[in-house]
Amino acid sequence: MTETAELPEDSIRNTPFDSALSDRYLVYALSTITARSLPDVRDGLKPVHRRLLWAMRLLRLDPASGYKKCARVVGDVIGKYHPHGDQSVYDAMVRLAQTFSLRYPLVDGQGNFGNVDGDNAAAMRYTEARLTAAAGDLMAGLDEGTVDFRPTYNGEEEEPEIFPGLFPNLLANGATGIAVGMATSIPPHNVAELAEAAKMLIDDPHADTRKLMQHVQGPDFPTGGVIVDSQDVIANAYETGRGAFRVRAKVETVQEKGGGWHLVVSEIPYQVPKAKLIEQIAELINDKKLPILADVRDESDEDIRIVLEPRSRTVDPTMLTDSLFRLTDLEVRVSLNLNVLDDTRTPGVMSLKEVLAAWLKHQFEVLIRRSQHRLAKIADRIELLDGYLITYLNLDRVIQIIREEDEPKPVLMEEFGLTDRQAEAILNMRLRSLRKLEEMEIRKERDTLDAEGKGLQELIESPARQRTRMKRDLDAMYKRYGPDTALGARRTLVQEAAPAREIPIEAMIEREPVTIILSQRGWIRAMRGHVDEAQIANVKYKEGDAFAFAAHAQTTDKVLLATDAGRFFTLSPDKLPGGRGFGEPVRLFADIEADQKIVALSVAKPGGALLLASSDGRGFVAEMAEIVAETRKGKQVVNLKDKAKLKIVHAIDTSEPGDDYVGVIGENRKMVIFPLSELPRMARGQGVTLQRYKDGGLSDAISFRFEAGLSWAMGGDTGRTRTETDLSLWRAARGAAGRMPPVGFPRDNRFG
Repeated sequence: MTETAELPEDSIRNTPFDSALSDRYLVYALSTITARSLPDVRDGLKPVHRRLLWAMRLLRLDPASGYKKCARVVGDVIGKYHPHGDQSVYDAMVRLAQTFSLRYPLVDGQGNFGNVDGDNAAAMRYTEARLTAAAGDLMAGLDEGTVDFRPTYNGEEEEPEIFPGLFPNLLANGATGIAVGMATSIPPHNVAELAEAAKMLIDDPHADTRKLMQHVQGPDFPTGGVIVDSQDVIANAYETGRGAFRVRAKVETVQEKGGGWHLVVSEIPYQVPKAKLIEQIAELINDKKLPILADVRDESDEDIRIVLEPRSRTVDPTMLTDSLFRLTDLEVRVSLNLNVLDDTRTPGVMSLKEVLAAWLKHQFEVLIRRSQHRLAKIADRIELLDGYLITYLNLDRVIQIIREEDEPKPVLMEEFGLTDRQAEAILNMRLRSLRKLEEMEIRKERDTLDAEGKGLQELIESPARQRTRMKRDLDAMYKRYGPDTALGARRTLVQEAAPAREIPIEAMIEREPVTIILSQRGWIRAMRGHVDEAQIANVKYKEGDAFAFAAHAQTTDKVLLATDAGRFFTLSPDKLPGGRGFGEPVRLFADIEADQKIVALSVAKPGGALLLASSDGRGFVAEMAEIVAETRKGKQVVNLKDKAKLKIVHAIDTSEPGDDYVGVIGENRKMVIFPLSELPRMARGQGVTLQRYKDGGLSDAISFRFEAGLSWAMGGDTGRTRTETDLSLWRAARGAAGRMPPVGFPRDNRFG
């Protein structure tokens, strides 16, 4: 048996699990925040993007060179600088090349890099890439000592800690990222506007965010669109570093010959896939959630063109656009969370002014470091030029020393006071450099370098000169990305608009008369037009089924369905099946329990009311508007005791002069009449006692006009009715026992 090697005593530590877990998770969280998810305020890049661009620069993939396979770039990145998955690195590279994701793409892609429909890019072995001019601006000065370099993860290479170029990439291209416990979301902006705002901040360091907004109107998305928030909302977001912008698609109404019209969408909101958007609109049409929209067509090529056809020319275009803004991603909210890493790698939320100030501070540091680096180069060159001039002044002696001395270098240094570099340079001179013209060129070069050095020294020592130089550089950047250039022209409009109106569904439905018929077995249908009783009588049903209820309605109405359990359901006539077949089970449209019986079908009218009465003689008046339910589960309106059932749902005549009395008759064939005002109006409850019984319960209840009396149909086929106008014998207080009805009252104890 082999003996197990013992671990050193100091390799095992007894640590509480919770503290060990929290310490390790904290390390992971800090790593995610500082080295993966949050961009740096100075160059707006995350490490993976910075390493991608650096690797492409070393591969000499500048805008003037040819393309190279993306797989080659990704291989260099993961092999030398970023030891992570190749797919994640390639995905980051793809985003840098997408013209619909970045306002100023940093990678010039050749091949399939995805599209605005939401399709993925081709594999990295098929696509090629090189840097763009914007990426060149962002990395300008890397060879001029402007930033520090650090070793790569394996110590074999070096990479820049930050990019020095005068390009406001953080705000220009934006960034998104989710770290541990924090996130960032920065929309893209217009470089020309940022340049003007930066110049204002240089002249007036105390300028607040609202003053800077004289130049920065708001985000400028690569896909265009319209920002419809007010200036106050935009300013508040920029002042706090947190907020959101309402972004709408650009929608135009196009008139057709003959008076028709259609909508054309030419720009869609940022980061909304076009295919998903069209699918959303198509679902609205299929599900009949937007009845005023008939069709959607995608006629896009290189430019977006989505055509929306209304149901009819009478539809209000504003109503249709407002509905689409509310129901689809034609209007979205783009969040702003300016959570970035500052120059000390500390995360924090900044305002627009703080971001611009931090970027300018970095640019001033870059300017000074570039000037110092150039000064050092000038000093080195002047040192050599001075050595060359000494050679020309003492040419014969220098040649003699070189020819006669075995070690001419120390002799030259001692005799002419040369430095080691000067002596080495003299010894390495070519013979053709000894001509007279070369001496004149050296003197001219030295004078030029000396003047440049003095100018740089003055620049380093004078903050005023630094500000002037920075503004001049910003002017140059403004010209490259100005509003008159194809890349710099603002694409997103800023036009304040009120939130999209919530359009009632009734307003979207074409108003048509229908007759709703419900069978005894619960099959429902909606026949076109208001059908008379004779036609209703001729309607066919399934075997064993028969007529139960009918109601005349409009397609824009709400239909109330009541069950004997006291529960009310709301149906939309426009969604009911047509009258050609037997209809469909009403339980497809409402969640009605199997043991519940439907007792009433009525149309909800504005200002209408219902007299509700249960089999135990209790009841109340309910407003129709309060009974309407918005869900399939309906609304419990009448609370019932023991085995009581909802028996009467009677529509009260609310027109002038309208009903003012209630008539109630029990199974014991006793009738009582009392004022309607004695009944409470309730949205839900048991109600009050309508009539008192010793045996049995309620048979029927009705509301009527007292002056007109009570009328009921006489027996037989005569079709005659009888009216009792003197009802004083039955008039009593609510809850009375009542007395026998008038002579000739129907034997079924129903008012008719």
